[in-house]
Amino acid sequence: MTDVSDIRLSRAAKNLAEVLVDRGWTMATAESCTGGWIAKTCTDLAGSSRWFDRGFVSYSYSAKEEQLGVIRADLEVHGAVSEQIAAQMALGARSRSGADLTLAATGIAGPGGGLPGKPVGLVCFGWSIRGGILASDHQVFEGDREQVRRQTVLYALERALDELPD
Repeated sequence: MTDVSDIRLSRAAKNLAEVLVDRGWTMATAESCTGGWIAKTCTDLAGSSRWFDRGFVSYSYSAKEEQLGVIRADLEVHGAVSEQIAAQMALGARSRSGADLTLAATGIAGPGGGLPGKPVGLVCFGWSIRGGILASDHQVFEGDREQVRRQTVLYALERALDELPD
C-alpha cells in the first residue's frame, strides 16, 4: 500500500464528504506529521465548505497545548507520537471547532526521528465524533516520507468513515 495515488486520496475524501453532507455534519482536522495534507485533500473537493470546518497544524508541544489543549504532562510522559496524544488532539479540535467529526494524526514520517519503540513510519490517530465516540489507533507505514504521509492521509479518512455511527 506504499503507493497511494491522488485519485485514492480524493476518493476517500469524497466518500467521507458524502456521508457528512447527508447528515449535515462538519469536520475538522488536527495534524502534525501530515502538515495539513488531510485538510488539503478535503478542501481540494469542490463544495468542501459545506462540510469542512477547519484544520489545525501543530508540530511543537507548545502548539499542541495552545491550539488543541493537549496536556503538557501527557506529552512529556507519552511523547507527541502516541495514541493518548492523538486522542487529545482529536478531542481538542472538536471542543475548539464545534465540528461533528474530528480526526488527528501525529507521527514520525522520516527519514529520521525514529526512537526505540517508535520507528520511522509510526503514526498515531485519534477520531472524536459527535455523541461522545472517541477512537484511537496506530499504524506503522513503510516507504519514504511522502509515502508515509500519503498512507496516513488515506488511513485517517477511510477509518473516519468506518468510525461514524450508522
